[in-house]
Amino acid sequence: MATADISKSSPPLKDELDIVIPTIRNLDFLEMWRPFFQPYHLIIVQDGDPSKVIKVPEGFDYELYNRNDINKILGPKSSCISFKDSACRCFGYMVSKKKYIFTIDDDCFVAKDPTGKEINALEQHIKNLLTPSTPFFFNTLYDPYREGADFVRGYPFSLREGAPTAVSHGLWLNIPDYDAPTQLVKPRERNTRFVDAVMTIPKGTLFPMCGMNLAFNRELIGPAMYFGLMGDGQPIGRYDDMWAGWCTKVICDHLGLGIKTGLPYIWHSKASNPFVNLKKEYKGIYWQEELIPFFQSATLSKDATTVQKCYLELSKQVKAKLGKVDDYFNKLADAMVTWVEAWDELNPSAGGSTGVTNGSAK
Repeated sequence: MATADISKSSPPLKDELDIVIPTIRNLDFLEMWRPFFQPYHLIIVQDGDPSKVIKVPEGFDYELYNRNDINKILGPKSSCISFKDSACRCFGYMVSKKKYIFTIDDDCFVAKDPTGKEINALEQHIKNLLTPSTPFFFNTLYDPYREGADFVRGYPFSLREGAPTAVSHGLWLNIPDYDAPTQLVKPRERNTRFVDAVMTIPKGTLFPMCGMNLAFNRELIGPAMYFGLMGDGQPIGRYDDMWAGWCTKVICDHLGLGIKTGLPYIWHSKASNPFVNLKKEYKGIYWQEELIPFFQSATLSKDATTVQKCYLELSKQVKAKLGKVDDYFNKLADAMVTWVEAWDELNPSAGGSTGVTNGSAK
């Protein structure tokens, strides 16, 4: 049975993981994360005014890209990268050359577990990614690969090898990730519940993916992690991670990959303005009643053996079925194709074959 090899003497996956941070401000929040993040390479994607100087605390190894850099690197294909929205973070996924990505928002701080110990969120994400998932049969003790747990009686032995884990989705203490209507109804609500559990999201079940505390295997699922067209010039915002999550889940189900959710927790420090959020989310709240059934019924062909092929098939279905909902989805479907083309240009070694076939990493 696979177990995560986490050595205390050396940071795990030090040379195999990039930390991607979208931001519009100085990254003072990194000081709190220094004990955990300093050994790793950071990719900072600066949103908004490219002439603004973003200050990064000393001692961090990083590269920073602003809008001018994105335009220079991608040329006309830069149209697929959102502007004035944290969706721009997916540019960092594209330019990374590492196997794993951890992405975090700049208003997220180190949380503490119920004993008062600081939580190394990155280490827990790595444990999640380096152990298999169980998408085909639910284990009532949750993640059987965690220390102190196993498969329960009645769990099929033929499925105990699990599936490769593509995504680790972490959670948040303090400010919950609520939509604007819920924020308005519960303005003072805070999440104080620490649930010590990691579970695999079952095959065929969608989930709302939040991008502020997220890690994934870039080689397994990277080309599906497109955060869409959001923000400046677009009729919708705050659905970037949702869109990526729905697309990713459909593709993971098709390719036999797993997605885990639960630990680790981070401390989400700042509630965004619910009135601004409502303006961004309004169309999305309406459209998602059409989007969810679309993704629930989406199927991919046997020819879709790589993430890119899956994603291009999905883009055609978006245009054919969601284009009727609003013309925005025709633009989004075109951007999905542009994204894959740009991904393959910047990652030529993948040759369009990034991903898995029949649940086995290529």
